[in-house]
Amino acid sequence: MKMLYCWRCKMEVPMLDDDEFAKAYKIYGEVFTSVRRKGLPKGATSLKDAFKPFLDYYNNLTGWDETNPNAILHHHISIYGPPCENCGKPYRTPEASFCAACGHKSKP
Repeated sequence: MKMLYCWRCKMEVPMLDDDEFAKAYKIYGEVFTSVRRKGLPKGATSLKDAFKPFLDYYNNLTGWDETNPNAILHHHISIYGPPCENCGKPYRTPEASFCAACGHKSKP
C-alpha cells in the first residue's frame, strides 16, 4: 500500500500493490458473482451492503474509510504511470506522456 494521487478522486488515497489488489479483486469477484447468481445476500438492503466484505478488506488494510466499491478498483498502483517530472503526481497510465494534473508533456 502506498499513498498516491488519484486523478479520479482528485486527492491522495491509499493505492494497493499487485498482491494486495489481487486479494481485493478476488473478494470483489466473489461478491459480484454471488450477487449476480443469487441476488443480494440475506440482510443486505443495497449493493453497498453486499460489497461490505470488499470495502472492509480495503478499509482494514489501509485505515481509509472508503465507501464506494468502484473507487477501490482504480486504486491499484500499477495502472498508473511514473511521477510527473513537473508536479510529482503520477501519469494516468504507464504509457502516458501528458500529465493530466499540470499539463506537463514528458520528453520521449
